[in-house]
Amino acid sequence: MANDFPTVGQVFDYHYLWKWQADAGETEGRKKRPSCMALVMMNAEGQHVLFIAPITSKKPDAGRYAIPIPETEAHRAMLDTDVPLWVIVDELNADVLEASYTLEDRSPRGQFSSAFTDTILQAIQSVRKTGKLSISSRT
Repeated sequence: MANDFPTVGQVFDYHYLWKWQADAGETEGRKKRPSCMALVMMNAEGQHVLFIAPITSKKPDAGRYAIPIPETEAHRAMLDTDVPLWVIVDELNADVLEASYTLEDRSPRGQFSSAFTDTILQAIQSVRKTGKLSISSRT
């Protein structure tokens, strides 16, 4: 597992489950989308919990918290550079690496710089402090 262990800032194709889908009773993401590994923590059972942020080309609605992805960062992450992209930071998926059936291909498509990754993490932390962070469990 050491070779395919996800690290913070890596971008994967992932069946992301939007909060509105989870609230409607859905348990599977409808399609693979680029998503950023935002945080990796250990749970009480010693498993690795992955917190994954979605990336979208759809301009976020007013009231959503999102960070625009600079073209340089999109290039680093092997994302499309011809359209505007955002990392959504007010909702995440939580997935347990050892039991994940949604993180099929653990080869990242690319990785954000450490500076941009820090910006994402700080934004998520800020949203969490407001109480507006939604997490959909994929476990």
